[in-house]
Amino acid sequence: MIRLIGYFFGLASVLFLGAAAAVAIYLAGVMRDLPDYAVLSAYAPPVTTRVHAGNGELMAEYAKEKRLFLPIQAIPDRVKAAFIAAEDKNFYTHPGVDPYGLARAVVNNLQNIGSDRRPEGASTITQQVAKNFLLTADQTMSRKVKEAILSFRIEKAYSKDKILELYLNEIFFGQNAYGIASAALTYFNKSVTELTIAETAYLAGLPKGPNNYHPFRKTDAAIARRNYVIDRMAEDGYITVDEATDAKKQDLGVNMRRGGAYLMASDYFAEEVRRQIIDRYGEKALYEGGLSVRTSLDPRIQVAARKVLQDGLVDYDERRGFRGPVTRLDGVKEWGEALAEVSGLRDVPEWQLATVLDATPEGVQIGLQPSRDGSGRVVAERTTGTIAPDAMRWAFRSATGAYKTAKSPEGVLSRGDVIYVEQVGGKTSRQWRLRQPPKVQGGLVAMDPHTGRVLAIAGGFSYAQSEFNRATQAMRQPGSSFKPFVYAAALDNGYTPASVIMDAPIEIVSGGKVWKPENYGGGSAGPSTLRLGIEKSRNLMTVRLADDMGMSLVAEYAERFGIYDKMLPVLAMSLGSGETTVMRMVSAYAVLANGGKQIKPTLIDRIQDRYGKTIFRHEERTCEGCNAPSWSGQDEPQIVDNREQVLDPMTAYQITSMMEGVVKRGTAAGKVNLDRDVAGKTGTTNDEKDAWFVGYTPDLVAGLYIGYDTPTPLGRGGTGGALSAPLFNNFMQEAVKGTPPSKFIVPEGMVMIPVNRKTGMQASEGDPDMIMEAFKPGTGPADSFSVIGMEGTMAPEEILRTSPQAQQAVQSGSGGLF
Repeated sequence: MIRLIGYFFGLASVLFLGAAAAVAIYLAGVMRDLPDYAVLSAYAPPVTTRVHAGNGELMAEYAKEKRLFLPIQAIPDRVKAAFIAAEDKNFYTHPGVDPYGLARAVVNNLQNIGSDRRPEGASTITQQVAKNFLLTADQTMSRKVKEAILSFRIEKAYSKDKILELYLNEIFFGQNAYGIASAALTYFNKSVTELTIAETAYLAGLPKGPNNYHPFRKTDAAIARRNYVIDRMAEDGYITVDEATDAKKQDLGVNMRRGGAYLMASDYFAEEVRRQIIDRYGEKALYEGGLSVRTSLDPRIQVAARKVLQDGLVDYDERRGFRGPVTRLDGVKEWGEALAEVSGLRDVPEWQLATVLDATPEGVQIGLQPSRDGSGRVVAERTTGTIAPDAMRWAFRSATGAYKTAKSPEGVLSRGDVIYVEQVGGKTSRQWRLRQPPKVQGGLVAMDPHTGRVLAIAGGFSYAQSEFNRATQAMRQPGSSFKPFVYAAALDNGYTPASVIMDAPIEIVSGGKVWKPENYGGGSAGPSTLRLGIEKSRNLMTVRLADDMGMSLVAEYAERFGIYDKMLPVLAMSLGSGETTVMRMVSAYAVLANGGKQIKPTLIDRIQDRYGKTIFRHEERTCEGCNAPSWSGQDEPQIVDNREQVLDPMTAYQITSMMEGVVKRGTAAGKVNLDRDVAGKTGTTNDEKDAWFVGYTPDLVAGLYIGYDTPTPLGRGGTGGALSAPLFNNFMQEAVKGTPPSKFIVPEGMVMIPVNRKTGMQASEGDPDMIMEAFKPGTGPADSFSVIGMEGTMAPEEILRTSPQAQQAVQSGSGGLF
């Protein structure tokens, strides 16, 4: 008997040793393939890049995985408790694998044999970290063994708080939200410190299966899972029973945060920033690098830019009549569901889509597009309204605006038409106005002339309508708005504002072809000063001036100001026939506004990496001593201005003074009225295809154009003075609101002399055409009346006979005519 017992004991020992050897061999094989858990110490997950306005408001976020990394110290204890209660109640006591949880899972899985329930894994938080960071999600025994081994090693290498930090920042919550910080923003639009018990519990229940607890599609399951977590928190002593009872009574309260641009009217600006970051650092840095980008955008000025441009485009477009409905709903039984499927302009919240229910001579009955709830379902409520005949009278005309096509609303709209409408008379009013997305487009840029910081960009009527940014991407002819740089080149090279140029027909022969430029509206004025030439925007004078200087000099200045990279030195370019962008024109005018200092236009003030280190800063000026720890009687630190001087400050003031005349007496007279000094220039291209105005005060420069994307004549009155100057005025009035008025600074040494603004000669006392003109030291009005570019036009006697300016000069004893 003893021998038999010994035999079985020996057999059992052999089998045990064999099994142990097999397990050892298996584990050795498994351990050879284990990944290196040391990579966790260098954890750098994909993190959301956030773009902020100049005042710190969030503009946009970019990420493939929406994640904001939070160190464990920044995560509230209650949030940590919720996840521990939901996922791993023994987290702070087990060595990586929870034997009690494992035993419980084995028992439950045995009981669930034959059912459709998914097997329980009993994974601890440490095991989930091992799986998420180092392993795959395969449901195999080999992976579970590797997971357990790695968990023991991770627990020995890292603290519990470090493991929990990794877990809370890595896990997926659905809705493309990764990590607790992003989940709090995505589901509740809150920071983690603002979450309530109920909200925290809901988020803690999501990692088990976000799609199974969708807040809108599976609300009951979501509430049940949340309540389960709340009960676990109370059972483990993290909250009281009363707190748990109150939390379970609350609704989910999910408030989904939308993506894209968050700041009103910032879409074009944000998209331009996005492109620049990709060009500078690449897509991976943008979508995974967790950059913090501080832009130069001023939200108040941006809203003003968007409104002014939109209003101007709509006003022009409506004067051309109605082009028809957006689409039609034919044969639909329920208009609300059908209308909800039509895409509108999300960035024009003032407008809504509506369908025509009935049209009569007395007005139009409309049904407004219904909204959707959080799950995406169309709400049951239907809202109707009315369009009075006076609120759509502009649509009684043809699409060209040439003639009337209808006498009442029923001649314009019919049942089933889908249209845009805007509410009038207040939020509770049922009265609406017919609207129409304009076909004409435009771009506007506003900039600080001293720093180059771009404060606002309006790239078109609507980003949702067209993502093409006409402020930075559209290549357009600037027309006469280019002329100030021709005149600046002249003033920088021996001419004065009182120099006289012949305004008379001229023929240019080049390549066997004859070019005959003309003034806008035809005609000519004879000898005129440079000041009059720019104030009245005389093409013939500009061509003669450019011809007298040489176009190579004009091209050099145009390139120096950044208007063109390489300008063709032909005379037609002096009239702005080359193509450039609004951004470049505004940047060039900024040099005139700031006294001739070169600036680098920028939309980005600063970029920081995920660790807070500044990797880009636009400000290049240096300040020695600005960071002194204390004051010990030293002098105030001086900021060293290292910007290049690309234009004589006196020249910059002279051209500014001349463009003040454009506003007071010239092509923009009566269109721009501010409570401070302002200078600017209109621009109108051939056949009135583009209408420009670019101008500035001492502290703000702005420019815009209006034109069709496919250049088409704007029609009668489509000039820079008639269309764009009033919009510039409306924008500047809003942009400078609340800021003290300022004046242009006269450079030291500049001499102010009274001259006759028509002849350029020194004015006598009581001269009604007297103006104080700015001259550089050593220059002044001419002693005799001389005309530049007179050759080949008419004899001196003819000039005397036909020119009041020449007659006045001779009669006043100014000398002969040359």
